[in-house]
Amino acid sequence: MAARLEPGQQAPDFTLPDAAGRPVSLADLRGRRTIVYFYPKADTPGCTTQACDFRDSLERFTADGFAVLGVSPDSPESLASFAEKQSLTFPLLSDEDHRVAEAYGAWGEKKNYGRTYEGIIRSTVVVGPEGDVELAQYNVKATGHVAKLRRDLGLAG
Repeated sequence: MAARLEPGQQAPDFTLPDAAGRPVSLADLRGRRTIVYFYPKADTPGCTTQACDFRDSLERFTADGFAVLGVSPDSPESLASFAEKQSLTFPLLSDEDHRVAEAYGAWGEKKNYGRTYEGIIRSTVVVGPEGDVELAQYNVKATGHVAKLRRDLGLAG
């Protein structure tokens, strides 16, 4: 498992395909604060709750100067279906080989129902305008995470 990121470190740059297969690069978002959140699997209950919370808060995040990127190991086709089904209006990025999740410390050992396996650790990293890590949260809960993130960032409601 890669080391977790800490505030003040440079966030690893990446380019990943979005739901339409178009490349999206973190470097293209320089100058903005960017929320990069990692989730295990599109169209599962927890991930749907979390994605819909980001969708419902997107206008406020945008007004506060943030971009939002969701990253999972799903294929672009799965992401397109998920985005359409849930009316998601922010980019969902496909990290099928989980190299970006690994670089961000969001890939590692998980335990579920007594089974141990490797997978996405639900995580959120806030990248500053210059590409530095402002906030890194790991093992976050799907429900209530967006509201907690807004509080942690000192943003209203």
